[in-house]
Amino acid sequence: MERINETLKRLASSENFQKRYEKMRNDTLRDPEIRDFITEHRDVITQEMVDKSLSKLYEFKDQSKNCDRCPSLEGCINMMKGYHPELVLTRNSIDLIYERCPRKVMDDEKRKNEKLIKSLYVPRDILEATFDNFQSYSRRLDAVDKATDFLMNYETNKKQKGIYFHGKFGVGKSYLLGAIANELAEKQISSMIVYVPELLREMKSSIADSTLNEKIEALKNEPILMLDDIGAEAVSSWTRDEVLGPILQFRMLENLPTFFTSNFNFQELEHHLTYSQRGEEEKMKARRIMERIRSLSIPVLVDGPNRRI
Repeated sequence: MERINETLKRLASSENFQKRYEKMRNDTLRDPEIRDFITEHRDVITQEMVDKSLSKLYEFKDQSKNCDRCPSLEGCINMMKGYHPELVLTRNSIDLIYERCPRKVMDDEKRKNEKLIKSLYVPRDILEATFDNFQSYSRRLDAVDKATDFLMNYETNKKQKGIYFHGKFGVGKSYLLGAIANELAEKQISSMIVYVPELLREMKSSIADSTLNEKIEALKNEPILMLDDIGAEAVSSWTRDEVLGPILQFRMLENLPTFFTSNFNFQELEHHLTYSQRGEEEKMKARRIMERIRSLSIPVLVDGPNRRI
């Protein structure tokens, strides 16, 4: 029986193997990202290092980066599902490290937060939203520009306002939140989208299982919080003053970016918050909430045809 090392030696010396190897080598080194990496580190990388690391370079070339070749997280084609490779230099060779892909970042954050806050649920089309798929009619361009401006200028610990998207039903306000959240996930920045009417219902039931304070603390401290459909809830003095109030107050003092969507503009939302379910008129308390919302966000009208029709 032929020994394995002799078999490998015989295969390596065959003309067919040499041709396949040379083609694989050339295809790998022609990869734009690999070529750029070698060029960037040309003062350090030698031909010997390239040859020694060829298997790692081939592994890098053959996988998806930033989800560019994967239809979904579940359909990830990479060796480690939800992780993409990055080229690094280690000692005298080129190696790979694996980082969470944007979809994995968002899914992990969603799962972590869902354990605590069930009202985090957002429809799939929002979670998969992108600016490329957003039909930015001329009346929506200002909203897209403001969102893009936030993403370009966002820095942790830097004072920066979120955006208060307001407009009619179905114009894409919630979709914009999803697109922003996905862009942030690509930068490994955590965000949380919460559907406000369901959140406030859940907060009431949390009193019984003693998780209310824990949930409020999570919402206070989330790096970027997105409150979807504020104003669609039935107002009670308790949810307005004991839930929304402390969350917004903390985020205002800590300069934590906060986004909102609403069918109401600022004036209409203040009117909505003024009257409780019991019909009580509480103008001062409504103004206090609105002062915090104005401090946290800039109002942007989202207009155009209904995307749901």
